[in-house]
Amino acid sequence: MGTTPTASTEASRLARQGNDRALREAPDLPAMFDRYREHLENALAAAVPPLEGHAVNALLRYHLGWPDRTGTPAATPASQGKALRPTLCMFACHALQGDPARAAPAAAALELIHNFSLVHDDIQDQGMERRHQPTVWAVWGTEQALVAGDAMQSLGDLSALNVGGSAPPDTTIRVSQLLTQSYLEMIEGQCRDLEFERREVIASDEYLDMIALKTGALIRSSMVIGATIATHDIETLEGVARFGRAIGRLFQIRDDYLGIWGDEAITGKSTDSDIVQRKKSYPIVCAFQHAEGANRDELLRLYAQEELDEDDVNHVLNILDDLGADRQTDELTEATAEEGRAALALLELPPWAAEDAKNLIDFMAYRLF
Repeated sequence: MGTTPTASTEASRLARQGNDRALREAPDLPAMFDRYREHLENALAAAVPPLEGHAVNALLRYHLGWPDRTGTPAATPASQGKALRPTLCMFACHALQGDPARAAPAAAALELIHNFSLVHDDIQDQGMERRHQPTVWAVWGTEQALVAGDAMQSLGDLSALNVGGSAPPDTTIRVSQLLTQSYLEMIEGQCRDLEFERREVIASDEYLDMIALKTGALIRSSMVIGATIATHDIETLEGVARFGRAIGRLFQIRDDYLGIWGDEAITGKSTDSDIVQRKKSYPIVCAFQHAEGANRDELLRLYAQEELDEDDVNHVLNILDDLGADRQTDELTEATAEEGRAALALLELPPWAAEDAKNLIDFMAYRLF
């Protein structure tokens, strides 16, 4: 039998957040995220010059958290998240005996490409807040936000070419090719994700293929680009790509969990938004695959609507509870983490780098933000 919304729905969600913390204390951000931050900040400053007189300048710098919406430098810069992709790029280079500073322009390129996708995603999702501040389109409007995203992409492409200052020309060309190919895959994944919102049922394999493109492509290429700057050994690069693919899937699956059952104060994103936008994240994919009877009828009715209100969200949450979608998402997270560990075991890394990579897997699997 399907359940009906109750006053305890929010309490149930909060209890699950508490249980999530109690079951396993969330790991700290791995040391690599601090180790390369100065390299990244310097490379981003070089990649995004002031562009005095350009109207788009204010939007770019605001999105990156440097000034507020009036252009006044922020006393405390807005959080720019984990800087996952540039960190992975410099870590991969360093782990393979390369100089991480050489990978910094490529790392900045990856961060800018990621941010161009976020500016456009916020428009498509009508997201009003990101990283605890209003989104670019919410402040300046859709048209200017689109232009800002395009400009961010162009600056990313230019930054990738600046690898040439410290690498042979063939390496620079390869880095640029890897970057462009990966964000074309990312765009394809975004198109599939949007198309999934209009379909009733999505198979698990379809979901995994989609996230391998939308999220996984840029994460995988972050590691491969960093590795390419350090070595041309094909076997090593293939091993790094295997590890990067697993990490990309792991990141998105955990993100899907946090998108419904995370703590808004920590994630900086509404836990209702994925359901309101009728996104086919992994918990919803599970629900459609396993729901029967009244639960299935209710899901089909709700996801056929143009808009979902608070009561509708509570209906969906109750159905997810009925079906154990949180447990199924956790199980896939654990299985994907094991894939990452298996891929890591095949890489010949120095002990410090292997330990960093193990900590990265744990963080990705059990993070709260």
